[in-house]
Amino acid sequence: MSFDTTITPERDWIRPLRYTWRVPLILLHIVLGIVCASILSWNKHAVMTHGREPGVHRMIRWWSRTLLRIFGLRSVRYGEPLSDPVLFVANHTSWTDIELLHSQRAACFVAKAEIARWPLVGWLAAAGGTIFHRRGNNHSLSAVMQVMVERLRAGRSVGVFPEGGSGYNGVLKVFHARIFQAALDAEVPVQPVALRFTRHGRRIIDAGFREHESFMANIVRLLGGPPMDAEVHFLAPVPASPDARRRMAELSRERIAAALAIERPGDADA
Repeated sequence: MSFDTTITPERDWIRPLRYTWRVPLILLHIVLGIVCASILSWNKHAVMTHGREPGVHRMIRWWSRTLLRIFGLRSVRYGEPLSDPVLFVANHTSWTDIELLHSQRAACFVAKAEIARWPLVGWLAAAGGTIFHRRGNNHSLSAVMQVMVERLRAGRSVGVFPEGGSGYNGVLKVFHARIFQAALDAEVPVQPVALRFTRHGRRIIDAGFREHESFMANIVRLLGGPPMDAEVHFLAPVPASPDARRRMAELSRERIAAALAIERPGDADA
């Protein structure tokens, strides 16, 4: 299999032009996001009933899908997400991962506590039901786990990134097993989700954060980049193993790794 390790051609003459239409669209979309978040704050406890999404969940999917399109990312789904409630576990490469999964299924995400202090972004995340966690703090993790169980039992799906942080260059880190206990306590299924980016049939492994790249630098880079497909692969659920959370974590990682390595027609060099 071959991978495209760069997000843009060596000389991308169209990049400056992309900023001329994408920047105004982003600003307009942020305003729409504020309106959507205001609506969400009044309906944040809405849940799926009989397999049907509430209107606020469809609104989240529309906003996220449109945001990705402004950045030149076309969200493409493979497989079917389980009906709420479910614990989605996915690989993590950048801030786009939350929006990518949200483009297909609205869920409460666990994110680092620093995001809550970011101007506007923190408020939008909180309005969307984000559960904030202080990394490296066991007390915070226990509180987060309790909130996760409460949300799952109430009928909301929760999305987590078991790697504990974003990676780069296509590296899939070890999955932390403790986070899987929330699904066991709430008695809900665990569904692995593989997120990957492709262009012309070839995987782009640095579409997320590059090493030492900041949040704003990544946004600027993606905003001027050429179009890509952003794939969301909903994989087979992982069997519950009350006595082996580690096995659940390992199996989830194995399935995501296999999906990331899938070759499609045109993926491999002749």
